[in-house]
Amino acid sequence: MTARGDLIRILGEIEEKANELKMDGFEPDVILFGREAYNFFSQLLKQEAEEEGPITEVSGLRIDILSSLGSDAVVIDSKMLGLAPGAAKRIRIVRQ
Repeated sequence: MTARGDLIRILGEIEEKANELKMDGFEPDVILFGREAYNFFSQLLKQEAEEEGPITEVSGLRIDILSSLGSDAVVIDSKMLGLAPGAAKRIRIVRQ
């Protein structure tokens, strides 16, 4: 897939997971990226959108890095995570 295609796929999946959480009554506010996933995504964004500097937000969600996620990311409602099942949705960012 092209860089643009990967970027569109990733942004679409982030929006889809955020909307699923909203439909379940949650308020998604953070996306946790694995280190590999963040590096891949930020390179795509810099290449396609000519963004400079670190990326701190995407689709209105604050970005945090959780290295143990590796090539995945998780959209979460940080206020409800651990209190209610289903407050997180996982996304595969880097596809082999």
